[in-house]
Amino acid sequence: MGEGLLDSVKAKYGAVATSALSGEHDGVRAVAEAFGYTAEELTSIPAQANMGLSCGNPTATAHLKAGEVVVDLGCGGGLDVFLAARKVGLSGRVIGIDMTPEMIARARANAEAGGYANVEFHQTTIDRLPLPDASVDCVISNCVLNLAPDKPAVFREILRVLRPGGRLAVSDIALKADLPEEVTSSLAAYVGCIAGAIRIEDYRTGLLRAGFAHVEIVDSGTDLNAYSKAENQACCCSAGMQGSAAAPAAQSCCGTPPEQPFHEDLRTLLRHYDVNAAAASVKVYAVKPAARSGCGPGCCG
Repeated sequence: MGEGLLDSVKAKYGAVATSALSGEHDGVRAVAEAFGYTAEELTSIPAQANMGLSCGNPTATAHLKAGEVVVDLGCGGGLDVFLAARKVGLSGRVIGIDMTPEMIARARANAEAGGYANVEFHQTTIDRLPLPDASVDCVISNCVLNLAPDKPAVFREILRVLRPGGRLAVSDIALKADLPEEVTSSLAAYVGCIAGAIRIEDYRTGLLRAGFAHVEIVDSGTDLNAYSKAENQACCCSAGMQGSAAAPAAQSCCGTPPEQPFHEDLRTLLRHYDVNAAAASVKVYAVKPAARSGCGPGCCG
């Protein structure tokens, strides 16, 4: 990813983090519920943790257990971190990773406000995790891996930090068919979580090549137009893309200088293209093979 593109992605999510968007907005809650969160889950966490950026609910498929160590890649304001924290209990730990300083600040403030004692947050990219080898039971992520320019590197890093037998549970956007050139070449479509997505079969192949086993990728069947439940929203940009009384343009999801109207460009593209024709919200599950045991002379080559 070029520095310009990286800066654009950071700016977009930094604007979300400093906006007034939260689960207190009907549209933001509607987006989260459309992608699999229950009303009970959403009311159990700080409202500021939900900004309508999800494309699924990875904690629903991660099979988390008390005492486990969980890492959330691209944790945002901490929505999935806090849900996971309830599942692993005080004997477990949940680590949030995000490259955007404003998101980390928001997540830490949410953790303090909610009194979470079993969570921590680190600012870094998801291809360079500040964690030891084989130290994590489960890695989760929600609509973030599609933004990674070097997905094989991210897959290898996830495998590295997982313990043998550990698992990956991800909600993401992946492709069923090729996108038009006007979409793949659009910066707005990239920061809008479309242009960076890869084909479902390439996703599966990439995980297998990294060393994962039992890889399952399932199209959730969710209508990606669910994002329109939030006013002025397109793709994974949240409500208030053009600003509102509560979240002025300078603090909106895609708030950018006039010369870089990502939200306008993206909306123009989506008016001419049915996202559901090529893209899908998918549930991804994979397992790191268990360590071989009982290896005597000669049996390991």
